[in-house]
Amino acid sequence: MNLKEHYDCLYLDSVEKIKNNHYTLDQLIDSSSDNRFGITVLIRPSIDVKNKIKGFLNELKKNNPNQYYYPNSDIHITVLSIISGFEGFDLKSISVPEYNTLIQKSIENIKDFEIHFQGITASDSAIMIQGFPSNNSLEQIRNNLRVNFKNSDLQKSIDKRYAIQTAHSTAVRFRDKILDKDNLFKTLEQYRTFDFGKFEVKEVELVYNDWYQRNHLVQKLNTFKLK
Repeated sequence: MNLKEHYDCLYLDSVEKIKNNHYTLDQLIDSSSDNRFGITVLIRPSIDVKNKIKGFLNELKKNNPNQYYYPNSDIHITVLSIISGFEGFDLKSISVPEYNTLIQKSIENIKDFEIHFQGITASDSAIMIQGFPSNNSLEQIRNNLRVNFKNSDLQKSIDKRYAIQTAHSTAVRFRDKILDKDNLFKTLEQYRTFDFGKFEVKEVELVYNDWYQRNHLVQKLNTFKLK
């Protein structure tokens, strides 16, 4: 996949939808009864990178404060959702050590790599930071996880919603009517190719998480060091 082309197409298509009021609001993001949980392998960007993302979000907030903005603690890249969040998932129903074993097997011989966060893209429901891995290590980890879990009897729902291929990080979700589209698009264009910085990926995490990876609900299950 050519990531730049993919992000560009997604951005142009989504901006057109948003301009025509064909954007999707997240009806559950403020719901106290949302009980969708799962387990995910993820990457966390560096503090420096997250602070630059925070600066971008602060600009968006000036004219559209009613949307959902990810705090630094929740910014992440999904490597793979092993069990996609669903109502009533109970961590006690699985054997975490068995999952740890398969994930450890999946990252064997994978060396540290770099991700460059540069520019932003969008969907009809969110705004994302564009991530560009320095090599195919992220793809290798994902493929290893897919194969190893497919060949196991462990509970999983990998690629159930869609097969993730990018290295983006969701930073904003639409939860209410967009108040000021003109300034929204102006800010998006200003940050369209903004350099948020690079960071070394030296580890991945396995977490028990809600749908939005909110820090106060996330439980870290393990950390796996790359070579």
